[in-house]
Order: sequence, then structure tokens, then C-alpha cells
Amino acid sequence: MKLHFLCLFALLFESISGFSQGFTSYFTGNATDAVTSPSGGVCLMGGAAEDDNGMKWFLERVDGGDVLVLRASGSDGYNDYLYSELGIDVNSVETIVFNNPNAANLEEIHDRIMQAEGIWLAGGDQWDYVSFWRDTPVASLINEGITNRNIAVGGTSAGMAVLGEYYFSAINGTVTSTTALNIPYSTSVVVDSTSFLHVPYLERVVTDTHYDDPDRKGRHTVFLARALTDYGLVTRGIACEEYTAVCIDETGTAKVFGEHPDYEDVAYFIVPNCELANPMPEVCAPNNALEWNHDGQALKVYEVNGTTNGMNTFDLNTWGTGQGGTWMHWHVAEGILYESEGTAPDCPANTAELAVNHALAHPNPTSNLLYLTLTDQAMIERGSLDVRVTDNLGRELSVTSRVSGNELEVNCSALPDGLYQIIYNQGVSMSRFQVKH
Repeated sequence: MKLHFLCLFALLFESISGFSQGFTSYFTGNATDAVTSPSGGVCLMGGAAEDDNGMKWFLERVDGGDVLVLRASGSDGYNDYLYSELGIDVNSVETIVFNNPNAANLEEIHDRIMQAEGIWLAGGDQWDYVSFWRDTPVASLINEGITNRNIAVGGTSAGMAVLGEYYFSAINGTVTSTTALNIPYSTSVVVDSTSFLHVPYLERVVTDTHYDDPDRKGRHTVFLARALTDYGLVTRGIACEEYTAVCIDETGTAKVFGEHPDYEDVAYFIVPNCELANPMPEVCAPNNALEWNHDGQALKVYEVNGTTNGMNTFDLNTWGTGQGGTWMHWHVAEGILYESEGTAPDCPANTAELAVNHALAHPNPTSNLLYLTLTDQAMIERGSLDVRVTDNLGRELSVTSRVSGNELEVNCSALPDGLYQIIYNQGVSMSRFQVKH
């Protein structure tokens, strides 16, 4: 009895001590670190109750190692579920709840991340995750684990939302489809490109969740329209309905788990129509409803039912082939999203590499100098270009620029934070960029 009391007291003390430092820990399993050979991969979960088969897929890729659950709210709901209820052996499950950003700098947490073979991001508020972890050792160590130790990663709801290279940060709260479609430059529509988590096959991807409750097809479409308009790059979407999981292995094959045909559990793979000479939205601007029509074929969408065995798949190497799904066309007219039967894209592989603009601006975002690679030798030899920079309201701003080698160098240090368009070469060339100090 005395020993039991002392152990309980020790656990309580650890919990209180952790809370004072900015986190609370809940541990289940073997405290001795297991060193295994994880298989990598990422599991994206729709945001309601977890799909058991998707979670089993995730645990199998941990290879009996240690699972770390990171969250900014809640408690230990995952511990028993992952450790003992799914029938997949793992060495331990630890949940760390971040109570404030300070915990991101604690070596104790860094050690936990470096020992994990699988990291799961729980639901909650994705701005907590972005503001707590971005530009901290937490993000760096997760990325290191993905790149160098082949750890498996995954997330549900907010945890899924932050796994794409481009992400809805929710810095100004959530946004509905209706608001986003009618006010695509609302302050609540924030598509962030600031480097955060680097997950294979999610480069230039925006994820979204809870697709069926509430309906988020419209706002997700706006996220893609904003990424295309603001950054000039073709960005794709992956979305899950609430009880659906998309699990992506090391080959880029995405398995879709759910309980179809008993339930309509659907995942969506969305890409701007690469068959168009210019896939840009017709209207994506402040004070205007979104217009992204292109004769009803603005977006190619592969809709896939999730099954218990994950037999329906999509190839993220091509973004044009799948098994068990249906191709649809989506378009937006006067702020209303429409869906119709579609066809598979007939395009070059890896449309993520296609740029809409004549030159890509880098680094993007920038806080100082912006560079654009020039391909026209005559432009390079001329040594100077007529450069105009405008904000999203069309107002021209003063900048200095020069040609350096094969690049146009533009000094943006005096520009306030915001989105801008640069026009040069007598109006022939254009690119969009962001300033963030």
C-alpha cells in the first residue's frame, strides 16, 4: 500500500511538474526505449472517430516501436486505444499535451520525439500547433525523424490539416465554405506557405477534414484558388470525410479506409485542371466572389470510397490514376460550387511542378530580397527591366531592382507584410509573392 501510494505520488508530481513547464505527459507501456525499423508513411484521418483499419495501418508501420501523440488540448484518450485495443503490438504510447509554447524548447520533449517511431497529431485547433511548434525544435525534430529515421506520421482533424506543405493555419479562426467562396480574401482565409512540416507526397498539397460535417468542399476549393493566385503554383488537395482515412506508403500509393458500402466514407484528391492552357481562376480578388469556371472543368477531382481493406487507391506520383474511384469536375460560378461527371486528366505527370507564371519568385515568402530567374538572354543582357509591384488592391508600390547574373533582384524590405504581384519585361512576365517580416 505504501509503495503504491509513493508510485502514485511520483506520477502525480511528474504531471504537475510537467504542467508547470508547459506540458502534461501520459505514458502507457514499456519505459525502455525500443529501437525498431519503421516503414515511414503518413496517415490522414477525417476528424471524427478514428477509422480502426487506418490506425492499424499506421501502427504496423511503427514496427513495434514507440508512439508519441502530440496535442494542445485533451488528455490520454489515445493511450489505451493505440497500445492495447487495436491488436497491433507497440512498445509504448505517450501523449504529451502542450499547455503553452514554452514546452517546444524543452530537451525532455525533444528526447521523446527522437525516440519515437511513430508520431500522431491529435485534433484541436491547428493554430495552436502552428504557433506552438513552427520554427521550433519540435518541427525540426519531427522533420528529421521523417527524413532520417523513416518514422510514420499521421494526424486527425487539426493534426491532418497541418501536414500539407501549404495549410490553412486558422490564425484568424475557422471559415465556412459560404464565406470563403463569396469573400476569398476574407481575413479568415489564410493559406500559409511558411515552412513547417515536410511530409513525402504532401509537397504543394493543402489538406482539409470534416468534409461532410460541415461541408468544406467550397472552402477547400478557395484554398487551392488562393494558393494558385498568390503563389503562382499548381497546388493540389487531399480531403477526408469524417470517418475516412487516407494512408500513403513510401511508394506514393494512397489507400482509402472507411466502411463503404455500409457508410458513405469518401476521400477526395483535387487538382486544378492541367489540360487548361491557363488554369488560373477567372476571378480571385478582394471584394469579389470566386469565379473558377473554365466551362465547368476548372478542377479534376477523384472521389474514392473508403473500404475496410483499403483496396481503393490513388497514385500520388501521377495525380492522374487510381483504382475504385470516380473522376468528377468541380467549378465555381459567382461564389457557388458545382459538381459534375468528369474525366481523368490527360496531362504530364507531377503537375505540382507546373508554374502558371513566367518566373517563380524565391524565397517566397520573403522579408528582404526577392529573386526571379530569367530565361530570356536578351533580358539578361539588357541588365535592367521595367519593374512594377502592386498590392492586392492594384496599388503600385515603390521598389528598387537590378539584374544580377540570370536573376532579377528586387528589394522588398520596405514593403509591409502582405501579398503582392510583380510585373516586368514590359508587362509580359508576372509573378506573385508574399512579404512576411
